[in-house]
Amino acid sequence: MSGPYRIRGSVALPEAELLWRFSRSSGPGGQHVNTSDTQAEVRFDLAGTQSLPPVWKERALERLADRLVDGHVVVRASEHRSQWRNRETAAVRLAALLAEATAPPPAPRRKRKVPRGVNERRLREKKQRSDVKRGRTGRGWGP
Repeated sequence: MSGPYRIRGSVALPEAELLWRFSRSSGPGGQHVNTSDTQAEVRFDLAGTQSLPPVWKERALERLADRLVDGHVVVRASEHRSQWRNRETAAVRLAALLAEATAPPPAPRRKRKVPRGVNERRLREKKQRSDVKRGRTGRGWGP
């Protein structure tokens, strides 16, 4: 593994809390794919971890509730032919998933009054369009 994977700020994925499992991967690779365990699956105990701040942990548990399996987040990677690269991919994906899940909620939208000029311009353009269409009736063009 190439060092700690940052979630956000100084918080990183703790290597000791990652559970790895490897299995045979489908896809290209010829005879090699039948004999080596290249697919990487990483499990992170989100419910039992002490490495995340309590607020982040609560937020992540709420947002990832549909992805949790017995309190664990599971990420699988099998697009590369080497186990090492699949490990890297899975760990990066897990860190990105946790970063997104622990991000603070966006600021609430504040309603603003529509400026008078915007409303007046809209009504003026409607009136002009109406006049253009009214002018197409053809009245007054005859003999």
